[in-house]
Amino acid sequence: MTTALVVVLLTLLLAAWILSIANRLDRLHVRTDAAWAALDAALARRAVVARALLDPALSAAASRAEAAARSERELAENELSALLVAVDRSSLAPELAFELADAEERVMLARRVHNDAVRDTLLQRRRRVARWLRLAGTAPQPSYFEIAEPAAPAEPVMLKPRPSARVVLTDSAGRVLLFQGFDPARPQESFWFTVGGGVEEGEELRDAAVREAFEETGLELRPEQLIGPVWRRRAVFSFGGETFDAEEWFFYASVDGLDVDTSGFNDVEESSITGHRWWSAEELEAAEDTVYPVQLAELLPALGPEWDGETRAVR
Repeated sequence: MTTALVVVLLTLLLAAWILSIANRLDRLHVRTDAAWAALDAALARRAVVARALLDPALSAAASRAEAAARSERELAENELSALLVAVDRSSLAPELAFELADAEERVMLARRVHNDAVRDTLLQRRRRVARWLRLAGTAPQPSYFEIAEPAAPAEPVMLKPRPSARVVLTDSAGRVLLFQGFDPARPQESFWFTVGGGVEEGEELRDAAVREAFEETGLELRPEQLIGPVWRRRAVFSFGGETFDAEEWFFYASVDGLDVDTSGFNDVEESSITGHRWWSAEELEAAEDTVYPVQLAELLPALGPEWDGETRAVR
């Protein structure tokens, strides 16, 4: 009888613990939805103010941002941000200049609140018990909203061009090698990304991809072993306090039995990259982690030596 009571008590305690996790997940998803609604409203207000400046280019960019699908919203909002940076605030009526500054500040605050909510939700969804028991239910996985934060007029956002060459490196099982890292300015927001990095001045894309692959993995590739570029990705992002206008070119290569050697990392990579692993398309599809490019799980199975010669735009 005593043993039965203990078992019942433990079962009840376990059920209560699982229920508390499920309830917290539900509250976090509600919080994330509310944060996105607030961010969406802040972005919409900024678009209204941008149109009030009566500049055709700004009006067109604001309309594109408002009409963009969620998957294209970041790029559209960054294009609007870049145009707003060039506005001479001293030439505006004081009331309009104040409205613009206030709208930009609200976007900045709403984005931070949203990304904090996403971070907390993802951390809870990644707990083993939440994954094993599917406590998130049918709630979609939230994602960070990555746009360059608007700055004060005295500190304009300077978009630094950054061409980069990346390698979608797969093994004999079709798994892709990804590194996990973070922006030193936002260490709480980690993400996974492919092998590769910035192109040095005067360097060809293919040569840069070969160099980056060697520095980051120890793999010695020949330029002719790279297929592509198979993909091209355009993104605006902040890293280490700088804002980059990135144009990423992705090559494809396959290798068997690679023992990844990261001894070639530079100081920035040493301090901001926390690990690496091989991912299958199925694992990427089920992952709660943030992965770039966003479409990697969808496009990975189609990669192979038979490339049709077309470089496709990806997110």
